[in-house]
Order: sequence, then structure tokens, then C-alpha cells
Amino acid sequence: MGALEAVILTIITASTPLLIAAIGELVAERSGVLNLGVEGMMAIGAVSGFGAALVTGSPGLGILAGIGAGAGLSLLFAFLTLTLAANQVATGLALTLLGLGLAGLIGEPLVGQPGVKLAPVVLGLDVLVFASFLLTAAVAYVLFRTRLGLVIRAVGTSHHSAHALGHGVIAVRYGCVMFGGACAGLAGAYLSLAYTPQWIETMTAGRGWIALALVVFASWRPWRVAIGAYLFGTVTILGFYVQASGIGIPSQFLSSLPYLVTIAALVALSGKGTFTRINTPACLGQSFVPDR
Repeated sequence: MGALEAVILTIITASTPLLIAAIGELVAERSGVLNLGVEGMMAIGAVSGFGAALVTGSPGLGILAGIGAGAGLSLLFAFLTLTLAANQVATGLALTLLGLGLAGLIGEPLVGQPGVKLAPVVLGLDVLVFASFLLTAAVAYVLFRTRLGLVIRAVGTSHHSAHALGHGVIAVRYGCVMFGGACAGLAGAYLSLAYTPQWIETMTAGRGWIALALVVFASWRPWRVAIGAYLFGTVTILGFYVQASGIGIPSQFLSSLPYLVTIAALVALSGKGTFTRINTPACLGQSFVPDR
């Protein structure tokens, strides 16, 4: 049982940053904004959280710093795509490059420094694990049980109609994008404060891209995101355990397994064109300028 508990705990901690980042991106995409900069926001959140915790000795302040850094970087994205109507795909890719480069620059003196670990509270799990479930439940409730959620979904489905009804499309999207950025920053801070309490430049390791794929995999439904996050977390950790057990499978293949599963899942979903079209926000990735 001890070994089984260790595997389960490891899977939970591996899945938590994927879940947090994907839930934030889901809200942004529900409002019609496609932000491909999740990886960059996670990186800047990781280095900011680690640095703030190292300086203050408080992982709580590190978490706040990670959230603030992710939200700040997303604000830049929002200004470029929502105010200046820049292309969302190109801007998101640029945001990823900016976030990774900036995190590497800021974090250079932090490499090799001892980290401040977020302490577990129950059953070896830290507070952010439980917060990820509360966040998922809150997003599901707000999106499908409140007027605010109805407005967010309306903006993502038909921004011109939402604007004609008097809803502030740009304001709603600003809020959703910043929420997504805050979640990505929190996910990054989790990596450097709880998952592996240290800073290395490549610690996000493509998790931002997996989070983006999870949103599509889950057909923009919060609880399906949670299931997908734990599925991919399980694949990742089981790959490590198989590698450690000495089974004759190349380590390179095991390391690439989560990404291969991501591709396979997206290919499988692409075969269900009607299902995907029904659930995809109709205005996803489309710029909105009120006076046009």
C-alpha cells in the first residue's frame, strides 16, 4: 500500500498544474479568445513564484507573485489582441517566446538555489491540490449556473450579438484573459514551489501546450478538463515508473509518451467533426472591434 500511495500522490501532484492551467485557458477560450501563450505564462509564474518565496521565505507570497506575473503577462496579450486587434495566434506564440526568454533571464541567478517548498496539509497533499478542485467546481458553476457565465459564453458564441445586447465584449474578454493568465502563473508557481521546489529553465517542459490540448480534449467542459488532466498526469508518471523498473523500453519513447497521447487524443477528436463544432465557441480566435 505504501508504494501504491506514493504512485497516487505523484500522479496527483503531476496532474495539478495541468488542471489549473487548462481551467484558466478554458475560461479565456469560452469568451472567444485563443491564448497560445500558456507555456510562457507558466514559465514566468514559476520563476516569479520561486524568486519571491526565496527572498521572503514565504511560499504563500511566492504563490501570489506567480499569479501576479501570469496575469501581468496576459494583460500584455490582451492589450495587443483585444485593444489593438492583433492576430491572436501570432501574438500567443510571441507571448510564449517572450515568457520563456524572460523567465530564463530573470531566473539565471536562481539556478541551483535551495527552494522553499509548499508544505503538505492533508495526506501528503498541499493546499493547491485542493484549490484546483475548488477552482474547477467554481468555474463549472459560474459558466453554467450564473448570469456572468451566460454572458461569457454569449461573448464567445457571438460577440456581435452580445455587443448589440449591451454587453461589454472587450471588458469581458479582458477579465477572462487575465483570469487565464493568473491560473497559468499559479500553475507555474506550483511547479517551482510544490512539484519540484527549485528553478530550472526548462521546468515547464511543454505543460502549457498540453494544457491547451486538454481544453480541446475536454470539449470546453471544466470537469472533463479535470479528467483529462489526471489522465495525462497518469500517463506521465507511469512512464517514469516503467523506466525505473528496468523494462526494456527506450527512455526517449517513455518521455515522449504524454505528448504522443495528446496527439492521439486530438486526432481521435478530429474524427468527430460535428461533436467538436457543436462545443467549440463560434468566435474563438476572432478579433472584435465595436465600430466595424
